[in-house]
Formats: sequence, structure tokens, C-alpha cells
Amino acid sequence: MLEFLLLLVCASILVSGVLAVCLKDVLPAMVASSLASLFAAVSFLLLAAPDVAMAEAAIGCGLATFIFLYAIRKTGNGKG
Repeated sequence: MLEFLLLLVCASILVSGVLAVCLKDVLPAMVASSLASLFAAVSFLLLAAPDVAMAEAAIGCGLATFIFLYAIRKTGNGKG
């Protein structure tokens, strides 16, 4: 059961990463990138590495998303 759940989370990471690259608008691409980081944190948790999962969730998903949202807001939503 754990292997199936881990494969499902890894597939979600791949889908989120592909979406982050393929989306044309900046904000949805940033949200997809944040989702990939969140799924990575869940996979670390499933692999019994809670310290790495907490660091990934806090820095990769939380702080990076906040910095990207701030930059997108300051640059006018990524529009010329």
C-alpha cells in the first residue's frame, strides 16, 4: 500500500512539474511549481524523513512561493 501511495505522489510531482513548464501564464505556473514542492515534501514524509519533509515544506513550498508571489506582484503579474 505504501509503495502505491509513493508512486501516486511521485506521479503527481511529475505532472506538476510538467504543468509548471508548459503553462503560459506566470501565476498558474508558480502554483504548479509550488504543488510539485509540496508533493516532494509528502514523498519525503512517506520515506520516513520528517526533518527533510519539514524543510522542503517550509522553504521549498512556503518561502519560495511567498517570494515568487511578491515578485509577480511587484512586476505587474508578469505582463510586459
